[in-house]
Amino acid sequence: MSSTWYSVLLKYLPDNVVTLVSRKLVKRFLNRYADIKIEGMNNLKNLKKPVIFISNHLSNSDGIVLNKVLEDQDVTFVAGVKLSQNTFTNIGRYVVKTITITPNSADKDAMSSIIKTVKAGNNVLLFPEGTRSRTESLIEARRGILLIQKFTKADIIPIGIWGSENLLPINDLGMEKEQFKHAKVNVKIGNKVNMLEKNENESKHEFDERSMKHIMKALAELLPESYRGFYKD
Repeated sequence: MSSTWYSVLLKYLPDNVVTLVSRKLVKRFLNRYADIKIEGMNNLKNLKKPVIFISNHLSNSDGIVLNKVLEDQDVTFVAGVKLSQNTFTNIGRYVVKTITITPNSADKDAMSSIIKTVKAGNNVLLFPEGTRSRTESLIEARRGILLIQKFTKADIIPIGIWGSENLLPINDLGMEKEQFKHAKVNVKIGNKVNMLEKNENESKHEFDERSMKHIMKALAELLPESYRGFYKD
């Protein structure tokens, strides 16, 4: 589908029709291009809602792949605002329930929406790195996940994904230039992360640093070693 055709669709058709077409389009792309292998589905059994899912981020296809994997979990995804500003990636807004956030900023409204969503008993998924990794390995994560967990006390479930960087590769000329390619995509779902307790003589900064490393190491361990990047050691 060309971006021009989809722009016309968005402009003139009601949202329910756009949603239907978008879902069929995404399903068609995934069926045609993605060979998805999933490990750890048993870790989704008997989950007590709400859950905070976290994943590494390699491609704009990550959201639609993980939405398919977690289709029985009724997940709201946290996505960068740029995705809704691009005709092609905006398709995801009609397929995946989304809270938009401005990356690398103190987006208080978005954080408030995320916390309210979780407190209302709904599962969310976010990408702690805050952006797609252009090194195909983990980059240092943002601390927003700590704030969300602190206020909600929800369990954190890590999910590793790799191969998606080949399914919809990053194009430095712009998201509108990105194209689906045939690829094997692996998804590995982990166990919930056991949160740490603060040591008596530990500062808040030290505790936050240790907690972030603990959470992200749990995610890194789900990935092949070459994808672990910042959290390899």
